[in-house]
Amino acid sequence: MGQQQLLLIILGVIIVGIAVAVGITMFQDNAVSANRDAVTNDLVQLAAKSQQYYRKPGSLGGGGNSFATITADAAGMALLVSTAFSDNDNGTYTIKTAGTATTVVFQGVGKTALSDGTYPTYTCTVTAAGYTVAKTN
Repeated sequence: MGQQQLLLIILGVIIVGIAVAVGITMFQDNAVSANRDAVTNDLVQLAAKSQQYYRKPGSLGGGGNSFATITADAAGMALLVSTAFSDNDNGTYTIKTAGTATTVVFQGVGKTALSDGTYPTYTCTVTAAGYTVAKTN
C-alpha cells in the first residue's frame, strides 16, 4: 500500500509539472500574438496619420499631395507623431524608406521576443489610396 501511494504522488507531481510547462508556453505564445497585433495596430494608425499629412496643403503644414517631405529620420517621424508614439510599450517605429511623391514605408519592431530571440517586425507601405502591412519576422 505504501508503494502505491508513493507512485500516485510521483505521478501527480509529473502531471502538475507538465501542466505548468504547457501553461508557460501558452502564456508566451499569447504574449507574442498580442504584441504582433499591437504593432500592426500602431502601424495602421501611423498610416492614417501619414495619409492625413499627404492630403493637408503645404501651407497648413502638410505634404501637399506628396510624401516627399517625410524623411527617414526622427524629423520625418516628428511630422506625423510624437516621440512617445515612435517608441512605446508595443514597439519601436521608424521610417524604413523616405517618402516619395507617392509612397512612404514604415517599420515596426515589437518588444516581446520570439522563441528564436528575434522580435516581431512588420513593414507598412502607405500610398494616397491605402496601405499594406507585411510581416517581416
